[in-house]
Amino acid sequence: MIELEGVPELIDPVMVAAFEGWNDAGDAASTAVAHLDREWKGEVFAALDAEDYYDFQVNRPTVWMDAGVRKITWPTTRLSVVRVGGDKPRDLVLVRGIEPSMRWRSFCNELLGFAHELGVELVVILGALLGDTPHTRPVPISGTTSDPDLAQRMDLEETKYEGPTGIVGVLQEACTHAGVPAVSLWAAVPHYVSQPPNPKATLALLNRLEDLIDVRVPLGELAEDARAWQVGVDQLAAEDSEVAEYVQTLEEARDTAELPEASGEAIAREFERYLRRRDGGAPGGHATESGEGTSYLRDSPSGRTRPPKPPKPSADTDPEPGPEPGTETGTDGEDSGDSSEE
Repeated sequence: MIELEGVPELIDPVMVAAFEGWNDAGDAASTAVAHLDREWKGEVFAALDAEDYYDFQVNRPTVWMDAGVRKITWPTTRLSVVRVGGDKPRDLVLVRGIEPSMRWRSFCNELLGFAHELGVELVVILGALLGDTPHTRPVPISGTTSDPDLAQRMDLEETKYEGPTGIVGVLQEACTHAGVPAVSLWAAVPHYVSQPPNPKATLALLNRLEDLIDVRVPLGELAEDARAWQVGVDQLAAEDSEVAEYVQTLEEARDTAELPEASGEAIAREFERYLRRRDGGAPGGHATESGEGTSYLRDSPSGRTRPPKPPKPSADTDPEPGPEPGTETGTDGEDSGDSSEE
């Protein structure tokens, strides 16, 4: 029995989850949830027992000093609640952690226990995968679900993926079997610049989340970070003529594939999004200030690193990479350009 002391009654709650590891290319998904937690001053109300789900030789604890006292932080998954204000206030239950090393079914059942206890109406799981997509074009975002009715109602793809999966796919299916509506949003990250951070992919995920659950996300400096990231990758690619030629090939393929989508309907959708953001003034709702009916503990943000120089492409090999820790892989279809993973 899960007891949630100190958590207020929630308004139309949506659970938004992301996990570091295989489903998190460029740390784009986990950074998106960290951004929501930071901007809306989320307060952690629960953490899963690390002993139950993690191999500490794979995900090692860290030692840090607190006023001269050595302390240990254990890898785990934490849950926090934020209240989004505005004309239609609602609450988000943010789940951020690391893909578990073991006991995945118990892990999902524990998260679903929190979802049931809190009255969560929808679970949105964010993921990022490697794909043959150029960094110079908008980040492809696909929304998938196993529920045909939900797919039709929310303009999503009904997933048909078969093959190896990560915790994102497992949790989505666990939600479906438990009768909890669940959606996965996937960002495609260029495989030739896969190292974190990727603020452009993070920004694209947050924009799609806004549309999906009808909230306004305060973006802070994320848009500027995304522009700076693209300029930096442009400079790296320009230093290698073969990489620059390869990027141009991806651009041409992308533009050709998307030509039919340059329709009046697509343009109208983008214009409606622009109007929604402009009419609301400054983007984002108003987070509940700490102390207003809550007594949560604060969580901490993660660091950043610079992306490396893109590798030289090879015409003799499969353009999609094999499994790598911390990314979605391409040989099984999970990181293809159509982002069709569950």
